[in-house]
Amino acid sequence: MSVVVAVRGGWEGHRPVEATDRYVAKLRALGHEVVTSETLDTYLDADLLARADLVVHCWTMGTATAEQVAGLAAAVRSGTGLAGWHGGLIDSFRGSPDYQRITGGQFVHHPAEFVTYDVTPVTGHPVVAGIGPFSVHTERYQVHVDPAIEVHAVTHVDGVAVPVVWTTGYGAGRVFVTTVGHEIKDLEVPEHDEIIMRGLAWASR
Repeated sequence: MSVVVAVRGGWEGHRPVEATDRYVAKLRALGHEVVTSETLDTYLDADLLARADLVVHCWTMGTATAEQVAGLAAAVRSGTGLAGWHGGLIDSFRGSPDYQRITGGQFVHHPAEFVTYDVTPVTGHPVVAGIGPFSVHTERYQVHVDPAIEVHAVTHVDGVAVPVVWTTGYGAGRVFVTTVGHEIKDLEVPEHDEIIMRGLAWASR
């Protein structure tokens, strides 16, 4: 049985507790032990993180101390996986390049209004294998990314492929990211929900 730690908080507009509860329930139903937390001091608990196979991070904006970021970084470097969606993962701690090095990308902009756009898988990686293109109507993130990430799904903006789903590594740890997920309904899109569940499994130690 895997141990999963879900850390959630920050800007309430992304409904961090409700969004993570969706996957906490799914993971528990699969037999995993899940610990939930509403404090970033969880990243100072080295014993818990050493037991954790996966951290699901859902904390939009906010500020983390250098010690909290270092605790998370140390855990991922040693093999704990990290996964999440949208601003809960890639719009955390805007002033922390050390955090952004772990995720491999950072939110920088989205259009003022929701837009409908296609998400197109582009690899045969396990997180997207066999999943065809699908559409969402939500915020469309523009991101700055580390060129070392492996992009598995994109959307096209003015002819340019923009990363939507990617994986990366940080030390011995695996990291899974999807930029979709502003509202609960975005997590309920069947193809996207499947990608998230696969991403959680892939990133886990």
